[in-house]
Amino acid sequence: MTVDLHDFVATVEDYPEPGVSFRDISPLMGNGVAYKQAVDAIADFAKNLNVDLIAGPESRGFIVGSPLAYAMNIGFVPARKGGKLPREAVSASYTLEYGGVNELEIHKDAIKPGQRVLIVDDLLATGGTINATREIIEKLGGIVAGVAFIIELESLQGREKIMKAGEVPFLALMEY
Repeated sequence: MTVDLHDFVATVEDYPEPGVSFRDISPLMGNGVAYKQAVDAIADFAKNLNVDLIAGPESRGFIVGSPLAYAMNIGFVPARKGGKLPREAVSASYTLEYGGVNELEIHKDAIKPGQRVLIVDDLLATGGTINATREIIEKLGGIVAGVAFIIELESLQGREKIMKAGEVPFLALMEY
């Protein structure tokens, strides 16, 4: 059974600023078939990347990252907001969409040098949490093998903000 994931997108007009349409996939979580289809599509993307770990920033990255890691039978590494982890952590800061700075952290021993990591999230907006997650992975000696999202909000240009020379494979299941 194939469903159109676009049917599960909620739209909020003029958010976060006038002229921007914010889109979210939270309703997708209420439909097990759509949710599984999204996770399976990202798993298919990751199969040839030789991924050792999945990393997901903040709680929304867990929504996609945890079931993806389970489906691929590999580990999951959470990137949490600063001060949330119980052991020694490595951190990186990022600029919030609405001003100010926040911080993400990953346990210091969560990623071994040379491990290949796929960064996943449900939504790519401005790319701040992805860049912070990537920075931490690289500080720990990991290799970012790719990035994947369910939705990319093209108008906020997050893809351009996370791209670097010699970029890694990228997947967005839906683009708006």
